Amino acid sequence: MDVASAVEIVLWPIALDFKYSRLDSIPDKGIALSIISGSVRNSEHREMAELLRKKSQTVWPLARAPVTVELRACELQGQGGYLQLGVSGRATVVNPQGVYPQPESKVDGKSLTLPEFYDHVYTLDQIITVDYYLPGCPPPAELVATSIKAVLTGDLPPRGSSLAPRKALCDTCPRNKKKPQRIEIGEIKRIHTVEANPDSCFLAEGFICLGPATRGGCGETCIKINIPCRGCFGPVPGIIGQGPKYLSTLTSLIKAERDEDIKEIIDSIDDPAGYFYRFTEPASILGRRVPEKHRHEEEPL
Repeated sequence: MDVASAVEIVLWPIALDFKYSRLDSIPDKGIALSIISGSVRNSEHREMAELLRKKSQTVWPLARAPVTVELRACELQGQGGYLQLGVSGRATVVNPQGVYPQPESKVDGKSLTLPEFYDHVYTLDQIITVDYYLPGCPPPAELVATSIKAVLTGDLPPRGSSLAPRKALCDTCPRNKKKPQRIEIGEIKRIHTVEANPDSCFLAEGFICLGPATRGGCGETCIKINIPCRGCFGPVPGIIGQGPKYLSTLTSLIKAERDEDIKEIIDSIDDPAGYFYRFTEPASILGRRVPEKHRHEEEPL
């Protein structure tokens, strides 16, 4: 309510009924701030992103390339895998003729159109220039409020920065003080099968925790309820690939004498891409596809 009283909201599709035509009628740079949630998956997403960039003075992506585990898994298979899942891969879907959605179809002599479904999920900054980053999936309410206040007061860091702390989550984790000087992992455990000690470092107990490769600022929400970090705040500053960064950390902690033992430990990780690229796959080097415009976060060191 405080934000609503301080600004005029011109587009909020999830809450209010605004028409795209109204957005198109706004003068270029007539919008002070656009906060855009989600990635670019089809041509309508891209058109809206480009229109909002044209009309806005400042653009934020809300969260880091938010892609669900299921969507990310299909993303690695390309467009065909995702369409196969949605059209005929569900137990509740009845589609005996195997009809797939098309960008254009003729029905009773009339042309019906749908957005073009891309073969890859793109992050917003691969399509348009963004001014700041607000990490998290979702970002904490306090962080969103602080960031909006910074826009209203003009108290903003250099463009291209993330509006979040620059430290790794491990630096602020309450379990950090109790972790051993040297961590050695001889077995990979899964949090739903073994109850973790609420006072111990997850890694020290053999649980996969992405804290070493993840930016802090989330308030340790998951950790406080005895759940390891999943990496939703994206990589720490200066790191392009969160997955490779974490893999290098994890492999350095594995305790095994023989190659066979190392392989057995690694093979016990169920769905490695799901663990290490849960929130950052579109921006990773896995199956990299470069759109017409490709940009990435450039933070001051």
